[in-house]
Amino acid sequence: MKQQEISKFLSFVLRHNPNAIKLSLDKNGWANVDELIFLINKQKGNILTIDILENIVSSDNKNRYSFNQDKTLIRANQGHSINVDVELKKELPPNCLYHGTAKKFQKSIEEKGLIPKKRLYVHLSSDLETAQRVGKRHGAPIIYRIDTKKMIQDGYEFYLSANKVWLIKAIPARYIKLV
Repeated sequence: MKQQEISKFLSFVLRHNPNAIKLSLDKNGWANVDELIFLINKQKGNILTIDILENIVSSDNKNRYSFNQDKTLIRANQGHSINVDVELKKELPPNCLYHGTAKKFQKSIEEKGLIPKKRLYVHLSSDLETAQRVGKRHGAPIIYRIDTKKMIQDGYEFYLSANKVWLIKAIPARYIKLV
């Protein structure tokens, strides 16, 4: 199994389904590294070592994962569909953020706003290029500009994940404008 495939499986386990390998996560999404390696190897064959895991974490272009200080625990930084508290920090965002998605979702978004669907939060980008890249994953991309300045004035709270993705529970349509 290639490192990229292992990383995708790791993302699936840590963000969406730890039960797929009978892995325990604590309330903050942390998994024991030794247990994770053992359970993945038990299910997939001997594909994962601590060196491979460290390389996945350090080379991931989206910084999806974090180790604790002594590298005995690991977790996904954001993007969970399971209920964990990754200890997000409330932050004041720039005056606008962006959300990239597929054109096929435009009607729904403009009617209902941005909702997290199967995830815990709506993900936002601080730049157009990242939003464009995210939007392309699901088809022909469209980009929305989010009026975060107005949202802050109206009492909404934003969070910044460890890998610098802006997160919010939902965004009503009135704060969203097509770029």
